[in-house]
Amino acid sequence: MKRLRAALVGAAALFCGALPSIPAQATESGASLYVPGLRGPLAGIVPPPGFYFQNDFYTYSGRLSATTQTQFGGAVLGNVKVQARIDFLTPTWVTPVEIFGGNLGFAVSLPLGVPRISAGALIAAPRLGRAFGAKLRDATFNIGDPVVSSFVGWHAGNFHWQVGGSVNIPAGAYQDGELSNVALNRWIGDVYAAATWLDPKIGLDISGAVGFEINGKNDATDYKSGNAFHADLAISQYFSKEFSVGVLLSHYQQVSGDSGAGASLGSYKGRTTGIGGTVGYTFDVAGTPVSARLKILREVNVENRPQGTIGFITIAFPLGPAAAPKPAPDARVVKH
Repeated sequence: MKRLRAALVGAAALFCGALPSIPAQATESGASLYVPGLRGPLAGIVPPPGFYFQNDFYTYSGRLSATTQTQFGGAVLGNVKVQARIDFLTPTWVTPVEIFGGNLGFAVSLPLGVPRISAGALIAAPRLGRAFGAKLRDATFNIGDPVVSSFVGWHAGNFHWQVGGSVNIPAGAYQDGELSNVALNRWIGDVYAAATWLDPKIGLDISGAVGFEINGKNDATDYKSGNAFHADLAISQYFSKEFSVGVLLSHYQQVSGDSGAGASLGSYKGRTTGIGGTVGYTFDVAGTPVSARLKILREVNVENRPQGTIGFITIAFPLGPAAAPKPAPDARVVKH
């Protein structure tokens, strides 16, 4: 069981960073810092001090109801279909600095990829002062906005928790007037708290997180996205120190409407709930532990947003040896 505890805490090291903006879930163009399933198993655990690298391949396929309009690049569209294949590169540094006994860490994420947007009808292009009826399709490879994150994590026996925040910096390759953009071109802040109860005796992990997203304005489209609340719950069972299976539940809810001269559809508050599952596996490559995780969620109870299927494939590993975690004062060590 001691080995199981070490393996689970080590796996958490590979999922501690905050993910960047991902299209198709909220606000202008259906894009946000948050996506259902963002924080899953071991969400509350911050690993020992050291450097880590995480690569997330994100896939999304969904569509908006034919009776619901939405906006992309300042244009009002109908009968919209969205497909996204985006990769996120995230180095993370957990420092030896302690804040009230918790380890301080930093992460930087850079997204790049191709969102594919197709619309059965272009209802209007207000910025151009005219309306169209033609179909549109756009798919462009570009680089998104960098996202900088910081967090602090604590441990007490089987209980682990952390607080943190992320900032989306509008410095990506945003293409004004195009439908396909990885970059969001607006400042976004997101604060969160996450907790994990992990029992190494039975291999059970119950993790949850809540957060609040604060959106700025896209100056190119004069669109001010509303703020939103989000929450995640993950319950996983470890059948060995390498293999786990779990269920996921996520919810995103706008609490303030969109605004600005470019918000042609009004407040356009949105929400979405995701339900799905996850499988994780940890293995060694030349002595380096590598953690792989698959997440799949289906969106339900969606309003003013595309409804579809979300997928994550995550590969993560430490860069060099990490410091050994400090044992909690009340942690139990169970021998075989």
